[in-house]
Amino acid sequence: MKEALVVAGVGKRFGSVQALREITFAVGEGELFGLIGADGAGKTTLIRILVTLLLADEGRAELLGLDVVHSYRELRCRIGYMPGKFSLYPDLSVEENLRFFASVFGTTVEKNYELIRDIYSQLEPFKTRRAGKLSGGMKQKLALSCALVHRPEVLFLDEPTTGVDAVSRQEFWLMLRRLREQGMTILVSTPYMDEAVLCDRIAFMQEGKILALDTPAGITTLFPKPLFAIRASETGKLLSFLRASPYAASVYAFGSALHYTDNRPFVSADELIAALQSEGFMELAVSLIQPGIEDTFIALMEEKQGSAS
Repeated sequence: MKEALVVAGVGKRFGSVQALREITFAVGEGELFGLIGADGAGKTTLIRILVTLLLADEGRAELLGLDVVHSYRELRCRIGYMPGKFSLYPDLSVEENLRFFASVFGTTVEKNYELIRDIYSQLEPFKTRRAGKLSGGMKQKLALSCALVHRPEVLFLDEPTTGVDAVSRQEFWLMLRRLREQGMTILVSTPYMDEAVLCDRIAFMQEGKILALDTPAGITTLFPKPLFAIRASETGKLLSFLRASPYAASVYAFGSALHYTDNRPFVSADELIAALQSEGFMELAVSLIQPGIEDTFIALMEEKQGSAS
């Protein structure tokens, strides 16, 4: 696969804060690539460097075969960027915003309407409404339409679904998948682990570093221990008990279950049930499960923190 984006050893510092540390990865043409991490992980800083809005202190990045520093003028016409904060003109109408951004790139809405049809058709009934009066989900759709109106080759999205409802999040990701099917290269950042599985490949970011990079399925193979789901009638009491146990490697609440790993090399679900019943816990259900994206992310963070200490 030909590479649309190559990042090599990129670092960035703000005063005493090292925001990015030796970031290296590549994104193939037509790939939907996700940067996954909590606030402060460095995702926005990295994206701003890649869209030519911020200079790195070290390393290099090439986009569409061009250096992001030396060829920034040409690149800005060939990429689309949707920042995390709504940045369109709130006093302009939906239609006025879209036509303005089309004119900035020397094109028209009509010329590239086919690309944004599925998204903008949902906004057309409100095209005379001021952008500042739209709902969160509608604002995101308008921002995406404006980022696409000049038919970019690569699309950058910085936490596009933060603060919108679950239905709008689903719709937004369906739109991204359709764009990817049309051959567009997309780099998206998100703090939501359930969105990570919708990407072709993902990079876990934490404290300015990449912890792991692989397909969503490949990432979960990095989970270091057998993982158990434990359910009981007294979940809170069980959580406290397990966290105090010398055998517990990790214990986290996941919905109605506790996700548990054990320090002992070999332990079965039946052994865990017997041990917990002997401590007075009843109505137990213990099963060995496959780790998910969030389980793996937590494990990698703990591993990093342990090695740092």
